[in-house]
Amino acid sequence: MGTSVNIIVGSHVWVEDPTHAWIDGQVTKINGEDVEIQTDDGNKVVGKLSKLYPKDMEAPAGGVDDMTKLSYLHEPGVLQNLKIRYELNEIYTYTGNILIAINPFQRLPHLYDAHMMHQYKGAPFGELSPHVFAVADVSYRAMVNEGKSNSILVSGESGAGKTETTKMLMQYLAYLGGRVATEGRTVEQQVLESNPVLEAFGNAKTVRNNNSSRFGKFVEIQFDKHGRISGAAIRTYLLERSRVCQINDPERNYHCFYLLCAAPQEEIEKYKLGNPKSFHYLNQSNCFELVEINEARDYLATRRAMDIVGISKNEQEAIFRVIAAILHLGNIDFSKGKEIDSSVPKDDKSKFHLKMTAELLMCDSVALEDALIKRVMITPEEVIKRSLDPHNAAISRDGLAKTIYSRLFDWLVDKINSSIGQDPHSKCLIGVLDIYGFESFKHNSFEQFCINFTNEKLQQHFNQHVFKMEQEEYTKEKIDWSYIEFVDNQDVLDLIEKKPGGIIALLDEACMFPKSTHETFANKLYQTFKTHKRFIKPKLSRTDFIISHYAGEVQYMSDQFLDKNKDYVVPEHQDLLSASKCSFVAGLFPPIPEETNKSSNKSSKFSSIGSRFKLQLQSLMETLNATEPHYIRCVKPNNQLKPAIFENANIMQQLRCGGVLEAIRISCAGYPTRRPFFEFINRFGILAPEALEGNYDEKVACRKILEKKGLKGYQIGITKVFLRAGQMAELDARRAEVLANAAKAIQRRIRTHIARKHFIALREASIFVQALCRGSLASKHFAGMKREAAAIKIEKNVRRYQFWKAYRKLWASMIVLQTGLRAMDARKKFRFRKQTKAATIIQARWRCHRASSYYKKLKRGTIVAQCRWRGRIAKRELRKLKQAARDTGALKEAKDKLEKQLEELTWRLQLEKRLRTDLEEAKAQEIAKLQNSVEALQNKVDETNALLVKEKEAARKAIEEAPPVIKETEIIVEDTKKVESLTAEVDSLKSLLQSEKQQCEELERKYAESEDCSEERRKKLEEMEKKAHLFQESMSRLEEKLANLESENKVLRQQAVSMAPNKILSGRSKSNIQRGGEGGHMFGDTRTPPDLHSPSMSHRDLSEIEDKPQKSLNEKQQEHQELLIRCIGQHLGFAGDRPIAACIIYKCLLQWRSFEVERTSVFDRIIQTVGHAIETQDNNEVLAYWLSNASTLLLLLQRTLKASGATGMAPIRRRSSSASLFGKMSHSFRGSPQGVNLSFANGGLSGGVETLRQVEAKYPALLFKQQLTAYVEKIYGMIRDNLKKEISPLLGLCIQAPRTSRASLVKGTRSVANTAAQQALIAHWQGIVKSLGNFLNTLKANHVPPFLVRKVFTQIFSFINVQLFNSLLLRRECCSFSNGEYVKAGLAELENWCSTATDEYAGSSWDELKHIRQAIGFLVIHQKPKKTLDEISHQLCPVLSIQQLYRISTMYWDDKYGTHSVSPDVISSMRVSMTEDNHTVSNSFLLDDDSSIPFSVDDISKSMEQIDINDIEAPAVIRENSGFSFLLPRTD
Repeated sequence: MGTSVNIIVGSHVWVEDPTHAWIDGQVTKINGEDVEIQTDDGNKVVGKLSKLYPKDMEAPAGGVDDMTKLSYLHEPGVLQNLKIRYELNEIYTYTGNILIAINPFQRLPHLYDAHMMHQYKGAPFGELSPHVFAVADVSYRAMVNEGKSNSILVSGESGAGKTETTKMLMQYLAYLGGRVATEGRTVEQQVLESNPVLEAFGNAKTVRNNNSSRFGKFVEIQFDKHGRISGAAIRTYLLERSRVCQINDPERNYHCFYLLCAAPQEEIEKYKLGNPKSFHYLNQSNCFELVEINEARDYLATRRAMDIVGISKNEQEAIFRVIAAILHLGNIDFSKGKEIDSSVPKDDKSKFHLKMTAELLMCDSVALEDALIKRVMITPEEVIKRSLDPHNAAISRDGLAKTIYSRLFDWLVDKINSSIGQDPHSKCLIGVLDIYGFESFKHNSFEQFCINFTNEKLQQHFNQHVFKMEQEEYTKEKIDWSYIEFVDNQDVLDLIEKKPGGIIALLDEACMFPKSTHETFANKLYQTFKTHKRFIKPKLSRTDFIISHYAGEVQYMSDQFLDKNKDYVVPEHQDLLSASKCSFVAGLFPPIPEETNKSSNKSSKFSSIGSRFKLQLQSLMETLNATEPHYIRCVKPNNQLKPAIFENANIMQQLRCGGVLEAIRISCAGYPTRRPFFEFINRFGILAPEALEGNYDEKVACRKILEKKGLKGYQIGITKVFLRAGQMAELDARRAEVLANAAKAIQRRIRTHIARKHFIALREASIFVQALCRGSLASKHFAGMKREAAAIKIEKNVRRYQFWKAYRKLWASMIVLQTGLRAMDARKKFRFRKQTKAATIIQARWRCHRASSYYKKLKRGTIVAQCRWRGRIAKRELRKLKQAARDTGALKEAKDKLEKQLEELTWRLQLEKRLRTDLEEAKAQEIAKLQNSVEALQNKVDETNALLVKEKEAARKAIEEAPPVIKETEIIVEDTKKVESLTAEVDSLKSLLQSEKQQCEELERKYAESEDCSEERRKKLEEMEKKAHLFQESMSRLEEKLANLESENKVLRQQAVSMAPNKILSGRSKSNIQRGGEGGHMFGDTRTPPDLHSPSMSHRDLSEIEDKPQKSLNEKQQEHQELLIRCIGQHLGFAGDRPIAACIIYKCLLQWRSFEVERTSVFDRIIQTVGHAIETQDNNEVLAYWLSNASTLLLLLQRTLKASGATGMAPIRRRSSSASLFGKMSHSFRGSPQGVNLSFANGGLSGGVETLRQVEAKYPALLFKQQLTAYVEKIYGMIRDNLKKEISPLLGLCIQAPRTSRASLVKGTRSVANTAAQQALIAHWQGIVKSLGNFLNTLKANHVPPFLVRKVFTQIFSFINVQLFNSLLLRRECCSFSNGEYVKAGLAELENWCSTATDEYAGSSWDELKHIRQAIGFLVIHQKPKKTLDEISHQLCPVLSIQQLYRISTMYWDDKYGTHSVSPDVISSMRVSMTEDNHTVSNSFLLDDDSSIPFSVDDISKSMEQIDINDIEAPAVIRENSGFSFLLPRTD
């Protein structure tokens, strides 16, 4: 604190102002005790010298983060520091270890994200900027390390941000504790979800706030022995019970009453409610509604909140039924009864409310009436019933209402705790206390008395903690502090609570006497405390009294003290409600044990709210005393609840009520000013420059400075200088004198310099004037000479012009004459030439036409002849090509026939069998039919012969019997006709028989031919059956092998499913044999399949093919795979810059044609080998080796493989068989024998990758490529993260220069020791450079592609940029001039490394440091106040955002030269820009680290050069195996 002797004319001071609390100005005149001050706004004020406080003109522009660092620790200094930081959105400030949090009334997401939590995790308290996370972290660390419970006391008036602060505390504790969310909700979420319920039943409108908490809440976050959150609980204290029955205007009762009155209509009708004005407990105040508050909507929100915390629908209905009952209970009025001192319900309205109360509480209305107006007195002789007068009946009614509401509130808290889940076995906890703050209104009653009593208790606890912290600071610094006295507030507490003479005891005594009034109570107070220094009797009131609290004097009105303090415990109320038919109401009033009941009957039934309040407060203090306290004081900057408004008077009142100013007063009683040695020397070294010569000890130098100035009472600790109040101002005054003398010396020298400069300028001006005069005379003489020469020249030119004009006239005439003659001659020559040219053109056109016609005929004939000749040649070539195509395609066709022949022969066999059966049946039917026809014809012939014989016999008999004379009669004629007809019929029958015989012979001939044909078919069929039998046996063997393979594959697939997730890539077994065509593709030894239809194919050849040793072939394949896997599992090294393992793998897979098969296990085994190799994540050598191999192999696959549906193959597939000769040839190579395949592999690889054919890859190959890509990205990320881990500890040391580097620069000279210190300082940066160099050497040694190396270092430098830049913005001590020079020197080391590494490997890494480079450039640039915002944002720091520039500008401080940051106009412009961009730009000024993979497979393919794998020498392990002969160099 300053003293009057230190204030002189010209001093900058703070003067008290009724509007702004404090204003600053400069002293212009001192007249005794009166001082005239010129304020900054131009006004002049007069103040008392003793009430002025010095202003620190060298305070940092952005304020200090800990107000104990202020040079002048007084009210205006504290207020100005908070205001400066609030304008910079620095809402948190320390006062020692007390955190002051000012509500910004806007979202600042950058302050509470995961990055910020990570920054504060484990950081020492005070190292980073003030934050609520720092308080939570230090309490958590203390709990874990010391095993002691901690508490965090969050205080402040409503609207100051206590709930949000509590939320952030629990969020950070959950981040540290890390318990998994229960049913999707974390502990802090469950606690916060209970807030709407507690606010509805525990908050009310007061004079100052519309949502003031009228109870104290202590949230316990419980932890297990491992430091993890195991549960939580909410403890409530000091509920303001008297508010239920009595409220003052313009306050309101608890919110729940008004919410219920705004409930839906059916509920209002059910509870018989109405307007709040109709209820006595609500209409004592004229305030029924709140502005911009919808009670009906809040009612539904409260019901939803009850659902969330686990309160059932029935319980909710019972709760609001009790609330409605309290409202009806308050409307029961009483009047005098018939008997003396008796009472009855006043009227029908009171009886209605009595009945409704009984119905809602589900008890008997008569019993309720008796409980309200009668009392039972038990004496040893008898039980006496006594009636109550109307006044006492009303008191009984109010007591019942308060008791019911208090029990209901306690039940809600218990229900919420059971929903959250407590841990009864928890040993440690962190408690967060949220309680009402100090209150001082125009009219203060019993409620304010209790609240301020609570705050006095908490302030005593707070003072003890501050005193303890002061003791610890002094003890740590080993200074003598025994004589320092700290003023405590115990006298105020004794005044209020001491027995038997305290205010509460006197109030209880007055309440126990029926005839006591507030006047008698006030007089008792006046008599008892008339000499107490904290008790004051007002002059204008007979019943009020004033108590001088720590936060100021408060005048209390004792009018309603007695009524509000009475809280009767009536057994009749207990018995009535415990017998309620409603289980919920009965549960609120459980039966009292018999002993307790008897004792309560014997003792007095009176119980005071003040006494109960004191007991609860004592319980709270016991809880707090059992924990290690931490304090957060929340401040509301304005009553408009809007951002960027800072009301000085309002905040000063809150600081006073919050005890912050009391803590400052305690600090001022000791040593309020504490400065580290280096800061003290930086500021006051000029007072004793001789103490800083050479190598000096800082402590000794500080002592010499103080002794030289003759100060007394200071203390010098281990690291700090401790000054008494006023000594800092005295030193500043002495320093100002030294600086003033120095300024005068500088002014004297400057004035001398200016005078000499003026003389020199005057002399130079005289010489210049003389030179001008002489020059003017010479100029005039020269002008005369010049005029004479000009006249001569003019005469000469005039004469020359006249002669030239005559000559031109004669010359023009001659030209006209010559032109006419020459034109006549030219026209004649032109006509002749025109005629000659026309004749020549006609001749040329005719000759051209004749020659052209002859040429066209000759050309036509030649073309016809050439076409015919070429056609003949082409036909010959076509025949040859077709023959060649057939020859080359025969192998493929034979192969295709071999694959289908078994099926075709089987079908033919069945067809032949069916034909033979049908033929035999048809033949048998035809023979039977013919035989039947022959038999029928034979029968007809026999019948005709028999008839003919009969006719002959009849004719013969007729002739014999006839008379000798033959007479012609009709009968004879008829007989002859009959014979003739019979003869004709016989002839016809013979001819028919003959034709039938011919048909029969024809049929027999056909039958013989069919039998011959059937015999031939039978022979062929027998041959086909033999062939089919052979193929069927071969097919059965193949099916048997296929079944074995299927069963084995099924077992292996089941094994793969049961394997661990990290073995998924290698799920197939080593014994899994390649299917289908891979058996022939593995080693390239396929043969052209024999044509089974060929006549030269014998049974011996078929048996040789079928008995081929398939088993040995599969075993050989597995051996080769095993050998390859075993080989690549070793470190094969490099051939030049090519990794051998990748080239060997690629050549083997290409040779074995593994890319073209549907199923194979070799890919999985390769991936498994790579996965096992990189399990050791810390071995960068192994990771770099496999990154080089994996990226090279991926490059080869990228340039070789193509998907089976690629567009490049589409045109070949669409061509016809006759037109795709080259397609057939290339396709036939795939099935060619071993010799052809080997010649292609050895000959085709000689030209590198470009000359290799693209392979149409199947699914396993494409999957292998994807897996390989994933491994390249994984290995890249592991390498990058390893380097980040290695340099992260060093980065924390590189952002801030040690203090010795700044303290040694006070005089601007450096000693040898300082030079050595600088070398030691840069060692951290050199450590980073060394790590980068070693890492680069590792990557180079393993030939990692430069593209990937550049990407690694680009991301590493981006990481360095993010870490350094964020630390710079988060820690104000880093934003200094000397620290900028230190970081700049380190960045120069990184730049030197980038130039040494060259662009091939470093790439654009240096550009990634643009944020920190520009920020450091801003720190070290001179003359910052002269820079405009445009220059800063577009020239100096174009990359930085306005938010970042604003933060750096406001946090900057010059610890070396004492210069200032940018001008206030620039700061204002930045603030305006941020306000305008607030809706579009994020408020976060921190950078995010990018951990993504910054490349794709195509990027790798484009960046890497061609790789020639032909001359790669195979390792000795596989070079000796004949199966890998294709890897050996080819010998011609």
